[in-house]
Amino acid sequence: MKVPDLTFIGNRVGIATVSTLILLVSLLLVFLVTERTTSKSAVMTSRFTYPDARRDESIVEDYHGTKIPDPYRWLEDPDAEETKAFVDAQNKISEPFFNSCPIKDKMQKRMTEVWDFPKYGCPSKHGSHYFYFHNSGLQNQHVMYIQDSLDAEPRVFLDPNKLSEDGTIAMGAYEFSEDGLIFAYTLSESGSDWRTIKFKESPSGKDLPDVLKRVKFSSLTWTHDHKGVFYNCYPKQDGKVDGTETTSNEHQKLFYHRIGTEQSEDVLVFEMPDQPKWMSSAVVTDDGKYLVLAISDSCGPFNRLFYMNLDNLPNGINGLLDYVKVVDNFEAAYEYVTNEGTVFTFKTNQNALNYKIINIDISKPEKEHWVELVPEDPEAVLEYTLCVNNDKLILIYLRDVKNEMYVYDLSSGKQLFQFPLGVGSITSITGEKKQTELFYRFTSFLTPGIIFHCDTASSNYSPKVFREIKVKNFDASKFETKQVFFKSKDGTKIPMFIVHKKSIPLDGNNPAVLYGYGGFSISESPVFRISNIMFLHNLNGVYAVANIRGGAEYGESWHNAGTLAKKQNGFDDFAAAAEYLIQEKYTNNKKLSIHGGSNGGLLVAASLNQRPDLFAAGVAQVGVLDMLRFHKFTIGYAWVSDYGSSDDPEQFQWLIKYSPLHNIKVPEGDAQYPAILLLTGDHDDRVVPLHSLKFAAQLQHTMKDVEKQTNPLLLRIDTKSGHGAGKSTTKIIEELVDIYSFLYKTIGIQWTD
Repeated sequence: MKVPDLTFIGNRVGIATVSTLILLVSLLLVFLVTERTTSKSAVMTSRFTYPDARRDESIVEDYHGTKIPDPYRWLEDPDAEETKAFVDAQNKISEPFFNSCPIKDKMQKRMTEVWDFPKYGCPSKHGSHYFYFHNSGLQNQHVMYIQDSLDAEPRVFLDPNKLSEDGTIAMGAYEFSEDGLIFAYTLSESGSDWRTIKFKESPSGKDLPDVLKRVKFSSLTWTHDHKGVFYNCYPKQDGKVDGTETTSNEHQKLFYHRIGTEQSEDVLVFEMPDQPKWMSSAVVTDDGKYLVLAISDSCGPFNRLFYMNLDNLPNGINGLLDYVKVVDNFEAAYEYVTNEGTVFTFKTNQNALNYKIINIDISKPEKEHWVELVPEDPEAVLEYTLCVNNDKLILIYLRDVKNEMYVYDLSSGKQLFQFPLGVGSITSITGEKKQTELFYRFTSFLTPGIIFHCDTASSNYSPKVFREIKVKNFDASKFETKQVFFKSKDGTKIPMFIVHKKSIPLDGNNPAVLYGYGGFSISESPVFRISNIMFLHNLNGVYAVANIRGGAEYGESWHNAGTLAKKQNGFDDFAAAAEYLIQEKYTNNKKLSIHGGSNGGLLVAASLNQRPDLFAAGVAQVGVLDMLRFHKFTIGYAWVSDYGSSDDPEQFQWLIKYSPLHNIKVPEGDAQYPAILLLTGDHDDRVVPLHSLKFAAQLQHTMKDVEKQTNPLLLRIDTKSGHGAGKSTTKIIEELVDIYSFLYKTIGIQWTD
C-alpha cells in the first residue's frame, strides 16, 4: 500500500503522531519606527479571567486502592451541550487573544508568501504511465498528475481540491492494480481517521461506482488478476461514525472486494473474533501467489506473521482463507520485503535491536532454518527496505540521526553501492521489483527537497537530479545546522540538531523553539519545515530538535529506554536539552518555547508540569494528557505498548507520576506556569479532544486565583480538523499564525523584514 508523497510540505506523519512544526514569536510590545519594524517585549501583569467549568466532585475512581478524582469526566462526551458550551467559551477567549496581536496580518502575509512555492513528490510508474503529486503553492490538497513518459506533458489525474469547497477532504493511501489500469484510493473528511475507498480507471481517470466504507487503519492490496482488493474495515456500530465519536474501534476484519460489486457482497477472508483489539495488515506478494498477514495488538514494533496461499484456491476467494502461522507471538517485528518462490525476505528486529534482513523458506518455516541475509549494523538502524530490478535491495539506514542509502544483492546479501547523501533524510522513495527505475527525495533542515532518478540496471547506478524544489527568496547559505550531543540527567549522551542564522550572536538572548517527540519508535531526523523560514529569517530564531529516548534514533534499545517504566527518561532528556541551549548561550528561559504534537504534546505538558521554571512558553498539539483513561477511547488501547495501562497496579504507579492531567499544581516560589497553548481538532479520533479539554479545565481551575499567574493558559479547538494528516493548507497557515500570535504576545522577539 502506498500513501501520498506528502512529506515535501514539511511534515512527517507518524503512527501516533503528526509532527506539524509550530514556532514562535513575541510579546506585548512597543513599536519603534526605524528603518525596519521591530518589537520589544513588555511584561504581562494582568491576570486572565477563564470560563467557569462545572466540577463534579462526586466522580472519584479507585485505582488499586488509590482514590483519584475526575471532576471533568463530563467533558468526555463531545455531544453534550455542556461540552459544546465549554468549547465555545474557550475559543471566545483564545481567538480574541490571537486577533489582538498587532502584527498578525503581517505574519499572515509572510507565512502565506513562504508557503507559496511549487512542491513535488517522487514519480512512480504504474502500467505504462508515471504518476506524481504536485502542489502549485497554496492549494489545500496535493494534486495527482499523470504522464505518458517522464518528458510528456503532465495532466491532472485526481484533484482532491474539487471534492470539497474548503479543502477538508484529503486523499490518503492508494494502490494501483498490477497492470496499472485500476486505481484504488482512500479519502478522509475533516481530518478523521475514517476512510472511504474509491476507484478510478487508468489512464482515463474515469470514476468507477465502487465505494467501500467503515475503513480505518486499513491495508490495501490487489490480487494479481486485477479483479479485486483486500482491505480492512470495522463492523457497523451504533451512533455516529464521523470522527467526532470516542467509542473504541474493535473487531477489525479483512475483506476481499471484487471490482464492479457492492460492498455488501464483499468476502470476509480473515477475522479474529477472540481478539477484538487486534488488527491485521495484508500484502499480496510480488509474485501474486501469497497473501502475507502482519497481526498487531498495539503500536509497538512487533507482530505475528501469517500467510495464505492464493495460488491454490480452486473455487477462488469465496470465504475465510486458510492461513499458516509462521510466527505466533509478539516478540519481534516482521516486515515483508519480497520473495523468490517459497523463500521470503523480511526486515526484522528479531534478536537485532537495530534491525536486519532475513530469509524464511515457508516450506520449512521453523526458526532453525531462518537465514540471515544482511546482518544487523550495531551502529546504524535499518529504517526501510525496497526491492527493485528483480534482485536488488535498497536499504536505508539511520546513523547518528542521518540517513544513508545502499544497494545490496538479494541473493548474496552483499553490499554493492552507497548513494552519496548529505546531512539529512530520505523522505520519499519509489520503485518496484519489476522495474529498474528508482526515485528518491533528499531533504534537510535547509534543503526543501531534491528528487533523484536512478537506473538500477546500470552497474554504477549514477543517480541524477530529476527535480529540485526551491523556495522563493530563501537563501540557505545564510543559515547553519549543527548536531550537538549533551548529557541527560543519568549521564546518557543525547543528540540534538540546532538551526539558526549564521549572523546571530550567541549571547543568550535569542528566541528559541525546542521540538521533541520521543515515543512509539519514531525518529525525528532532519526534514525541511516551511514554517521555519519565517522564524529563522524574520525572527532571528534558534530552532532545535532533541532526539530524546523513546524514539528509534538508535534502534529499539533507544525506544525501550524511554517507554513504560522508563518514560521519565524522555522528559529528563528534554529538560537537559533546554538546559544545554541556555548554558551554551543560544537562548534563556524567558525566550525558550517548547513544542510537540500527539505523544509530543504529552512531552510538552509533562515538561511544563515538572519544570515550569525552565520555559517561557509551551505549545501542546493534540496531546495525550489523561494517562489514566487514554486506552478507553477510539484506538488508545494500542498505545499501552508504549505507556502501560492504569488497569495494571504496577503500571498505574508509572503513569500517575507524570500524567499531565493529574500533576497540575501551583509552581513553587515565584515561578508561574509558562504561557500555554493547547490545540486540538473536533474530528481528532486518534487522540480525542477530551484530553486537551480536561487538561485545560483543570489547569485554569488550579491557577485562576493565583496572583502570580499572569501568563495565559489557553485552548484552541478547530472545527473540521483532526489529528493532522490531510489538513488543508488554509487550516495549516491559520493555525500557525494563531500560534505565532499567541507567542508574539508572550515572548520577546524582534521582527526583521
